[in-house]
Order: sequence, then structure tokens, then C-alpha cells
Amino acid sequence: MKHTFPALLLLALAVAVLFSLVAAAIAFALARWEGAAVPTALSRCGIAFAASLTLCLAVFTALDRT
Repeated sequence: MKHTFPALLLLALAVAVLFSLVAAAIAFALARWEGAAVPTALSRCGIAFAASLTLCLAVFTALDRT
């Protein structure tokens, strides 16, 4: 194991979380722009966050296995 592996892993996780936060913020803004109530918009925001984080982590796992 290289000494830089934990640092790169943490960096990749931080990028995945930040990307998911941006996707969630965009989903919230689009839901509010559509006229949805705040609880509905927050629900869509949470779903977008969970879906994008899951997708990012799945891609990282697939890249690690190659």
C-alpha cells in the first residue's frame, strides 16, 4: 500500500460528497422553481443527494476493481 492511498481516498470521497451536494442543491432549486412546497423540495433534494452519492461510490468501486 502506498503512503498516499489514504489521502487520495479521502480526496475522492470529499469530491463525491461535494458533487452530491451540488446535485441536491440544483434539485432543490428546480423543485422550488416548479412551485413545490418546501417539504417536497427537501424530499427531492434528499433523493438526488442519495442517488448521486450512490452513483459516485459505485463508479469509484468499479474503478478500484480494474
